[in-house]
Amino acid sequence: MTPFDTALEWLGRAEHELLLFAAIWFAVGSLDELGIDLLWLWLRLTGRVQTGTVPADSHAPLRGVAAVFVPAWQEAAVVGAMLSHTLKAWPQADLRIYAGCYRNDPGTLAAMMLAATDPRLRIVVHDAAGPTTKADCLNRLYAALSEDEARGRFRARSIILHDAEDMVHPAALALLDRGLDEADFVQLPVRPEPQSGSRWVAGHYCDEFAESHGKAMVVRDWLGVGLPAAGVGCAFSRAAVEAIAAQRGSPDPFAAECLTEDYECGLLVGQIGGAARFVRMRDAEGQLVATREFFPAELGPSVRQKTRWMHGIAFQGWDRLGWDARPLELWMRLRDRRAPLNAIVLAAAYLLLFISPLLFIAAQLGVYHPQPIDSLLKLLLVLNFVALAWRCLLRAAFTAREYTLGEGIMAVLRMPLANVIAIMAGRRAISAYIASLYTGRVKWDHTTHLAHPALVHPGLAPPALVQLR
Repeated sequence: MTPFDTALEWLGRAEHELLLFAAIWFAVGSLDELGIDLLWLWLRLTGRVQTGTVPADSHAPLRGVAAVFVPAWQEAAVVGAMLSHTLKAWPQADLRIYAGCYRNDPGTLAAMMLAATDPRLRIVVHDAAGPTTKADCLNRLYAALSEDEARGRFRARSIILHDAEDMVHPAALALLDRGLDEADFVQLPVRPEPQSGSRWVAGHYCDEFAESHGKAMVVRDWLGVGLPAAGVGCAFSRAAVEAIAAQRGSPDPFAAECLTEDYECGLLVGQIGGAARFVRMRDAEGQLVATREFFPAELGPSVRQKTRWMHGIAFQGWDRLGWDARPLELWMRLRDRRAPLNAIVLAAAYLLLFISPLLFIAAQLGVYHPQPIDSLLKLLLVLNFVALAWRCLLRAAFTAREYTLGEGIMAVLRMPLANVIAIMAGRRAISAYIASLYTGRVKWDHTTHLAHPALVHPGLAPPALVQLR
């Protein structure tokens, strides 16, 4: 046997092992997703969950002070528009916005000052040089709220989290406020905005959130398990925030060393015995009451953002929150933390796209004789193909429902790109986690935002805001 023949034999063995590895884990992942799919279909068919319509009095007075935290680092391009739009969309007198920036970020501070004429806005300058972490900035805002409560002799009813690039829905504040009547944590959907200049990278966020916040979060809410906070469009009761801080043994409720402090706080509400709700409703025009924003439009920023999510949720979540013995909670945590494994499985599958054609050509030339595929592997491959077709159908359906039929078709075409981003983010997340074990430090790998939806789409914004452009 020549060295060339030996190389082909080893390549054939590698192909078989990679195929078996990918097929098994794809099947496991498909069963996991199928469980959510079947529950969602049953809930919809039986009418147990429906997307309701918001009441007409969406600007009704709040039941107490709502403190909105907006941490920012180098967000001069968007934060002024965000604050101006939010203050106009939410006219309630009991709204208080705490916008946080750093002493070494004069651009963001100057942009915030554009909206400083409204007395409901308080700009908080962090005494540390930025960036620290988002959680650290949130803790500074929490301290400012506590100081105001002591000085003004009031107590906030809720703490609402938003980012500097968010565009809020006019009815969202009232929904969050009412949701806290029966829960300690309320999450509204997130709606990524399509970007004509980035149909692929930015577009894949539309697909993922349309399905996640249209199906998975709905099922989690009905099951009564812990809900992860998205970090935007979410409200915590004041009592829940204090209980989280007490459980951490710190005056600060947000873990400064955590990359996904929002996700952690959402699950901690369940651990302290609080109730969580995912509220999905539409306004009179049929628009989803959700937080709109532009997600990264280029490959590099998208990979960095998903690296942070994967590192924080999968690795830090495992270390910091552990596991839960209750079957449903255990299932959800396994789902949340499987992203690094998914990245490895996807990498194996994409590696097969290079190996298999080479071996096929060699077999056609008669220089390689492949071994027959066993029946178990054949069955797995057939089941995985059916599961993939089902996944494509659902992804297209959820995207088309929230956006357009054209976007639904694009959702299927964008799936390979989404997989490539997941593979790249998985590699970076594993490396970042290993590095953090040695250094004990994590870095806020901040995503830079260049546009706000209210300025790019003037029809979505109040007339006074459009003049800011």
